[in-house]
Amino acid sequence: MKFATKVIHKGQEPDPSTGAVIPPIYMTSTFAQEAPGVNRGYEYTRAGNPNFTYLEQQVANLEGAQYATVFSSGMGALTALVSSLSQGDRVVAVDGVYGGTWRLFNQVFNRFGIQYDSFPVDQIEKALKGAKWLFFETPTNPLLEVFDIAALAKLAKREGLLTVVDNTFACPYNQNPLTLGVDVVLHSSTKYLGGHSDVVGGVVMTNNLDIQTAAHFGRKALGLNPSPFDCWLVSRGIKTLAVRMEKHNSNALAIAQFLDKHFCVKKVYYPGLETHPGYAVAKKQMCGFGGMVSAEFNLSLEKTKELISNFKLFTLAESLGGVESLVSHPATMTHASLSPEVRERMGITCGLVRFSVGIEDTQDLIDDLAASLDKCVT
Repeated sequence: MKFATKVIHKGQEPDPSTGAVIPPIYMTSTFAQEAPGVNRGYEYTRAGNPNFTYLEQQVANLEGAQYATVFSSGMGALTALVSSLSQGDRVVAVDGVYGGTWRLFNQVFNRFGIQYDSFPVDQIEKALKGAKWLFFETPTNPLLEVFDIAALAKLAKREGLLTVVDNTFACPYNQNPLTLGVDVVLHSSTKYLGGHSDVVGGVVMTNNLDIQTAAHFGRKALGLNPSPFDCWLVSRGIKTLAVRMEKHNSNALAIAQFLDKHFCVKKVYYPGLETHPGYAVAKKQMCGFGGMVSAEFNLSLEKTKELISNFKLFTLAESLGGVESLVSHPATMTHASLSPEVRERMGITCGLVRFSVGIEDTQDLIDDLAASLDKCVT
């Protein structure tokens, strides 16, 4: 099956008992057992639920994974994975991870003896010795750096490390890290998988049974399970993932090209621009360049805040991946938990603005940008 067919049919077969084309929502906390310790596959929703299973089958097929485990959020998915580490274990990350990921490692798990170190990609090879994981995102948040997934996975394997990739920004439509040698892929299904800004969720995918077993255990033991209704919403959202991503991708490219020519813009970050330093790698490992665009404006902090507060169609809000366009200011919003020194090292300046480009009419979005820019500079 091609991708557009998979999103509609995989894990979404008609209900065997009623013939319902859309599987029902199993809003139950517990399941009747046929005898003590004998059940029909489910015993308590914290441990498993049919809606979990349906969604896991869907997303595993999209990422080319044998196994998937769904969670209450992307941070819940990462928490379950990190809980499988032991005191003294070390995680090496490539600079550019989500601010919430940085916070989880440096303000929570560091208290339990998990060491987290982050380096520029050109320093990663020397940093891997003695680590347990190599962790990275590509494209990164919010600077949309692109890393060679296959090359990094090869480096990690040479040192005996597990490679974990957050594929939220690209989504399975545009990129499949497991096919490039990665061990674990995680997503915030809140974003492109759900696609409608009405649900929070996360998912871990792998071809390694031991990792899947640990992820399931973490969900049950730590209470990181989603609700059946949340899973049902993500399953519904996935059905339109292919058509949505086509529009996200084309709109984002048009926005990037518009901003790239505007005199108020110092730099545009979008891997679909041929001037992007990672364009060749992105073209090699991605099927599309995604719906995220960042731009650094030649404006003061106050003028930048004024700019992003004046849009009519780009809503000032955190998160991304919904059908509606959003805009955020990473330094004061998504990456505010990072110290000023870390933000400066990462290139997250006061003039940097991140756009989650939705699926509205392309020209309407460009007109909204142009009108706000005109108002801000006159």
